[in-house]
Amino acid sequence: MEEARQERYRSNLRERLITILSLMPYQPDGVRLRKRYGKLMDNLFLFLEDAAIPPTNNSSEQAIRMSVIFRRVTNCFRSEWGRDLFAAVRSVVNTGKRQGLTAYQAIQQALSIHGSLFSPS
Repeated sequence: MEEARQERYRSNLRERLITILSLMPYQPDGVRLRKRYGKLMDNLFLFLEDAAIPPTNNSSEQAIRMSVIFRRVTNCFRSEWGRDLFAAVRSVVNTGKRQGLTAYQAIQQALSIHGSLFSPS
């Protein structure tokens, strides 16, 4: 019963998208947008079919949020190496978090010569 309702919703969304994409925009931005969504149409609503796919890119936005807050509070970085170091540490910590590691464990693993993400192949 629930699956049938979800399929109706998906079908309705597809039909509405097709109707919208059949419109012919006049402005260049509208033409570009129509072309882009036309290419993505088959994958646009995958999150409705697979619960493992998030409906938004919120995780990406949350990953950079700490950097944005730091930049605003400190009024930017005082040096390029400070900016680069902060970005590298945040990248390692965020990647570790996605793998279930604490910040300390992620940094420790990244700096380890045994199995480090940065060790030469």
